[in-house]
Amino acid sequence: MESETPRRPRLVLVVTLAGLFAAYLLYEVLHAGHLEQTSLFYVGIPAAIAVVVTMTARPKSATGVAMVTITIGLALAGPLLGEGVVCLLMSAPLFYLVGFIVGNAVDYVRRHSRHAVAVVAPLLLAAVLEGATPFTSLPRDEEVTAAATAARDTDIEAALARPPAFGPVTSPLLRLGFPRPLGSEGRGLAVGDTRTITFTPRRSLGINAPLEPRAMTLRVAERAPGRAVFRVERDTTLARWMDLREAEFRWRGRRLEVTFRYRRTFDPGWYFGPLQRYAATQAAGYLAATFTS
Repeated sequence: MESETPRRPRLVLVVTLAGLFAAYLLYEVLHAGHLEQTSLFYVGIPAAIAVVVTMTARPKSATGVAMVTITIGLALAGPLLGEGVVCLLMSAPLFYLVGFIVGNAVDYVRRHSRHAVAVVAPLLLAAVLEGATPFTSLPRDEEVTAAATAARDTDIEAALARPPAFGPVTSPLLRLGFPRPLGSEGRGLAVGDTRTITFTPRRSLGINAPLEPRAMTLRVAERAPGRAVFRVERDTTLARWMDLREAEFRWRGRRLEVTFRYRRTFDPGWYFGPLQRYAATQAAGYLAATFTS
């Protein structure tokens, strides 16, 4: 009769595969329903992994098995996502947090009482449903501002009127793999003037798959002394990350302020909201520095 010790590694392997298979099935369902940017995806999938691996077997530490399974799942998914690995890196802490909470709840139930389920289950349900309906959604409209000071001989208005010379991206977050601006066509600050900014192309999966060009078209919608508002008319660059609506430039003397207004597209908002605000602020700062350097 086999001892329990040699059986345990095989059991953990089977449980790990079961958890990953459950996560894959849930992903396919959510993807078919166009729900891959919702809390059902970013909270539901790690919750499904944790529940399956902790309930299928009885490991010494449910938390440990859940965290290992999530790690394996993320490691397998990473090479398949291309530049989408940025989203994976941003969501990985959320995956681990959900797995940690569910695993610890199971461990606590086994060692003490079942009261932990009564506490964790409603919280997890609320997190999964956040953003699923208008009644469970946090505010989506966001606004961020960044500023830069120009050198003494810099004419900010003239710089805004002509095509910019984009420099290297210095933000550690934006350098993870976010699209980088390459060039711009169009000039002028009169209402109706347009800009078309090209970005690094998207790399698709598959052998010899062609690169997908990306660009953003903006039009001057409002103009006043020391102020210009560009409205986004077409965007194949950031549409997967956020719904950018407009960029406002305000300048006085040597100071330039850049404000982005956008709509958050990822849930849960309590997690992705701060991340998107930080990334948008870094991008606004990069643009302000571009026109004042």
